[in-house]
Amino acid sequence: MPETQQSLRALALVCSLKPSPSESSSELIAQHVFDTLRSQGVDCESVRCVDYDIAPGVEADMGDGDQWPQIREKVLQADILLLSTPIWLGHPASVTQRVLERLDAELSNTDEQGRPAMAGKVALVSVVGNEDGAHKVVADLFQGLNDVGYSIPAQGCTYWNGPAMESTDYKDLDEVPEQVASTTAAAARNAAHLARVLKQSQYQPYE
Repeated sequence: MPETQQSLRALALVCSLKPSPSESSSELIAQHVFDTLRSQGVDCESVRCVDYDIAPGVEADMGDGDQWPQIREKVLQADILLLSTPIWLGHPASVTQRVLERLDAELSNTDEQGRPAMAGKVALVSVVGNEDGAHKVVADLFQGLNDVGYSIPAQGCTYWNGPAMESTDYKDLDEVPEQVASTTAAAARNAAHLARVLKQSQYQPYE
């Protein structure tokens, strides 16, 4: 059974290039992470980022119809952020890079004791693709998320890569491989645990 401390909120930023309601492997693997998070007592919400007009830039609000501020409010309220991305041409989707660039604005967002606003929050990454490269993508995203202030739990990622030169997607699988499913569940459990620890005991002041 999950720990019974404070309730937690998780937000998945799904960085598929496919707008809703198209089926998305990135959305599906995020929902599989949510399955375990919910079993740990975590409230979960998913946002398909391509459904929003996210302006280029590194400010919290770029104006002129920029819809990132709507997403940012959800990010600030979440204890756990899941960044879920496909791999294209060996890299995270362009939507994922846009999200990281907008999160860069939070580097200057600190509390009264100098701690980054995200320093008490946890980040997870889920990756899907039909070629190798998940480890590199995870490493790139972890670096960016950690720079912003997020804490990364033990084994805080999950991924699935299909065979090279083939067209099967994660969403096309009849059954998720056991190793992938167990990795997904462990990442979610570890994230919920770390988020509760950070809620109970904050990082020391920066000033």
